[in-house]
Parts: sequence; C-alpha cells; structure tokens
Amino acid sequence: MSTPSLRINWMAEALQQARKACQSQEVPVGAVIVHEQKIIAVAHNLVGTTHDPTAHAEILVLRQASQILRTSYLTDCDLYVTLEPCAMCAQAMAFARIRRLFFGAYDPKGGAIEHGPRLFAQATCHHHPEITGGLHADECQKLLKDFFRQLR
Repeated sequence: MSTPSLRINWMAEALQQARKACQSQEVPVGAVIVHEQKIIAVAHNLVGTTHDPTAHAEILVLRQASQILRTSYLTDCDLYVTLEPCAMCAQAMAFARIRRLFFGAYDPKGGAIEHGPRLFAQATCHHHPEITGGLHADECQKLLKDFFRQLR
C-alpha cells in the first residue's frame, strides 16, 4: 500500500486537476489513477465543455487508464478524486475493479459511497474497492463552495 505522504501528493494532483476544471467554468472535481506507485492518468470534469453528461473526472480518468494499460480491468490501480463519487462513477469503478478509492469532500446530496445508495454496500455490486474518504476534505470542500458561491 502507498505511504501517507504519497497519498497526499496524489490527492494534491487531483486538487490541481479540480482547479483546472474551475478555470474552465466546470464543477471543480479532479481525479488521478495510480498504478505501481505512479500517476498514469489525470482528468477533471468536462461536462459543460463537451456537452457530455458522462464526462465526470472519474469516468474520464478510468478511460485514460484503461487505454494506457490496454485493459478494462484496473485491479492494480487506485483512484483519487476530490469529491465523493456519484452512482454512475461508483458503478464504473466497480466494473473497472479499481483496487482502492480515495476521495476528498463528502457529498451528502449526490454521493453514492457514504451517502445515497451506498453502491459498494449493495449485494448486486460485485466488486468492492477499499475506500478512504475525507482525504484533504477541507481543501476539496472549500474549492467546491467557492466555485458555487461565484455562480450565485
């Protein structure tokens, strides 16, 4: 397993991706995938830019990693994302068989890991990654709050 200092660095890169999303007027969510102690894929939300409701950071980073590793099974990969994933993204992670999920801010309204459907706890979900929530939660939450405050 990765050391705490590496996890902090990887979440810092996810936060950098979230800031890029914010600069593009996208909801500031960023994600990275780590394989063999190296970041192999990075992404941020592109829903508005691409006019694609599935262009969440997690979906985009899963696609990149699958292409890089030439497999749809990411069993040796860890995903870091700045916001608790929604049901769509959580199910995609289960299909990809992500080994570990680390997320930042909790999402009581749209999250599907610790809130809402709690997808990985469902009997119909056939893969359950290890989960660590709240990594850099304050910083991730502040980025989101500042973004939505500016929209109002």
